[in-house]
Amino acid sequence: MPTLDRILVQRVKAETKTASGIFLPSSVTEKQVPEATVLAVGPGARDRDGKIMPMEFKAGDKVLLPSYGGQSIKEYHLFRDSEILAKFS
Repeated sequence: MPTLDRILVQRVKAETKTASGIFLPSSVTEKQVPEATVLAVGPGARDRDGKIMPMEFKAGDKVLLPSYGGQSIKEYHLFRDSEILAKFS
């Protein structure tokens, strides 16, 4: 489980084939997709009074990632709550 205000995500893999069945070249599929699924979240960071601030995200959320930052751990990535750009469904 991540600590403080960190979020563990797994990036969405790029599609290798379109809906109509056309295979995409590796130059297109090797690019990192900025979308990810949240796997786990920490309890939240503490404010100046020592109270835990609630997290914006929960496991299972689909999120938009920044083009840089975060910590890579094999196929997973660790970001701070404030680094995630958006949540979508």
